[in-house]
Amino acid sequence: MPRCTRKGCGKDFPEGSDESCIFHPGAPVFHEGLKSWSCCSDKNKPVLDFDEFMGIKGCVETDRHTNDMPDPEPKALTTSSEAKKVPQKDLHASVAPSNPVLPTVTTEPVPAPPLLPPPPVHEEEEDDLSVRITPGTTCRRNGCNITFVSDEENRIGDGEGTRCVYHPAPPIFHEGSKGYMCCKRRVLEFDEFLKIEGCKTGRHLFSPKVSPDKNEQFTTCRLDHYQTLDQVHVSVFAKQVDRDRSSIEFHEQSLSIDLYLQGSKRFLKTIDLFGPIAPEQSSVQYFGTKVEVHLKKQDTRSWTILEKPTHDLGNIALTFGVKGRTGTIGAKELILDAQNSARA
Repeated sequence: MPRCTRKGCGKDFPEGSDESCIFHPGAPVFHEGLKSWSCCSDKNKPVLDFDEFMGIKGCVETDRHTNDMPDPEPKALTTSSEAKKVPQKDLHASVAPSNPVLPTVTTEPVPAPPLLPPPPVHEEEEDDLSVRITPGTTCRRNGCNITFVSDEENRIGDGEGTRCVYHPAPPIFHEGSKGYMCCKRRVLEFDEFLKIEGCKTGRHLFSPKVSPDKNEQFTTCRLDHYQTLDQVHVSVFAKQVDRDRSSIEFHEQSLSIDLYLQGSKRFLKTIDLFGPIAPEQSSVQYFGTKVEVHLKKQDTRSWTILEKPTHDLGNIALTFGVKGRTGTIGAKELILDAQNSARA
């Protein structure tokens, strides 16, 4: 099955499919560690994590996929005003004397350079075969874009579908060059970086296995939230969440969060919500540095806090949300329900 070659899409599609394609028509932008797309930098904020950058959805939709090779990105042109002036050489100074006098050189022993420390060893994770994988899940290893079909095809035995060619070390971006820490190849174009073939062969990784010698540790994560007229948006700041093992359960009066993190850590919390929600209309999004939970309110009342209080909060009447994705700080437009609008 061919794979779409547009940036930001990369989906497999059958021949003659009329499925729409969502992609990025612009080029990737890397600046001081931040990563974004030139075509939608005003809509999608630059991110630091590479996985989160790869998860930015396309900003343009077309009628169908394509597997044609994309046109090469134009290189930056140097204007005449920025061109460096090359000084004219002095012809007389370039003529060497016929009998030059060589200076006396004293040879001294050169100290041996200090030994460099060995490169860090990256502990590789193993796939947990006891975890059920959803078809269409992509292998987690860098450089491998194989999507899961079935256990017999991708996890069991030694068939061609179980072969994973990947990079065991993370990517590195330095002064415009792009590559992986585990191999020497470096490229300038982002499209070429995505095509760098893996340097190691092994098994696919769809769900990391938790080592039995590591005891599971419960940890805490910072939560933040803001609200609009009909929704409450909760941010759980947790890096590299294992979305296959993690779960978010929505109930009419509560929210259950169960997140598996790196290093055998786990965040478990149940929140009794301030107001009722519609579970079937609520949703969750996983990113490289956080998890976004979107709660659909059953009514338009303003939530004073996220959790249902256990005591009287006193004279607290209103809280306000904003339109957009920048939180409640710096809001220019208030959002009130019908009752508070009458008061205002």
